Amino acid sequence: MAFKLTTLYRQVDDLEKLDDFFHNTHLPLAEQLPELLKSEVTRINGKPGSLQSRFHLMYELYFESEDAYLASFATDIGVALVQALAPWEEAKLITWFYGESFEETAEERESYQ
Repeated sequence: MAFKLTTLYRQVDDLEKLDDFFHNTHLPLAEQLPELLKSEVTRINGKPGSLQSRFHLMYELYFESEDAYLASFATDIGVALVQALAPWEEAKLITWFYGESFEETAEERESYQ
């Protein structure tokens, strides 16, 4: 089990500005977080049924535990990251949330049946 912070970027008229912020501010700050285990970027292509998604990008940051996540965001880098993202959240251009993350193997899924 791990703990992760997920940030979803919405589709906007100026995707170039959004991508610039992500690549030149969000990503560099996040990669400096001291307790970060790994990160994952997803460029969203659409929704099932070949529908357009209201989201453009998902960025996930993985930590060993909630305590590691909290410690990471209590650092100067963590504070700077939150401050950089806050205007985007206030403008409702991003959605962010955190929680426990786990994986299931095929064998585990089969045991539920």
